[in-house]
Amino acid sequence: MKICTYNLNGIRAAMTKDLVGWVKSTNYDVYCFQETKAQPDQIDAKAFEDLGYHCYWYSAQKKGYSGVGILTKIKPDKVVMGNKIDAHDFEGRMIRIDIGDTSIASIYYPSGSSGEERQGFKMIFLDEMYEYIELLKKERPKLILCGDYNICHKAIDIHDPKGNKDSSGFLPEEREWMEKLFTSGGMVDSFRAINQEPHQYTWWSYRANARANNKGWRIDYVAVTENLRANIIHAAILPDAKHSDHCPMVVEMDI
Repeated sequence: MKICTYNLNGIRAAMTKDLVGWVKSTNYDVYCFQETKAQPDQIDAKAFEDLGYHCYWYSAQKKGYSGVGILTKIKPDKVVMGNKIDAHDFEGRMIRIDIGDTSIASIYYPSGSSGEERQGFKMIFLDEMYEYIELLKKERPKLILCGDYNICHKAIDIHDPKGNKDSSGFLPEEREWMEKLFTSGGMVDSFRAINQEPHQYTWWSYRANARANNKGWRIDYVAVTENLRANIIHAAILPDAKHSDHCPMVVEMDI
């Protein structure tokens, strides 16, 4: 099974850049989208359905903001919209599908870059999400949590660690949360389980020609539970896909 995570920074804008053609050519089994910025009735789902995908969307209450979605070739046994945490669900932050004994989620973690209020929201969100994942693992032990986490875990994951030490997305407390997720939280960073090379990024600022110069951040992850580590066959970042300021990441799993 090939599973892709991709922050689209607006699905309607991405579709004007031939997102549908890219999905057709890559032909992965599951696509987890974040930041769709659209209500379900604003998305041309038929374009994906015509390629053989079941489509599920969970949008924010605020129009044109946040939102997540999943395309899957395999019809799920169950689809779960949100996580029953009101502040998360109001912003359309999570959707999950269950296929057999494995669950795949698309999660859009908040950014704190707009100021102290949103940074505070982000830190509360992280704590609440950690607790939620711990509970979910008891119900669904095999988890694949795709998404834009809006955090660089280690210095290798950001082009300028010294210059960004005080930047949201690379703050010590955010990185500590990520470290906790990948240690006591029992999750595995599927990309780093395969690839330890530097200069591997999934997001670039639109400013200062950052993408062309590969001055980026790795903030998009496919995290899997430890019991799935041995099932990781391959993982890759796809910087040539340019429908967004992010690029996709794909992991191939033996499921």
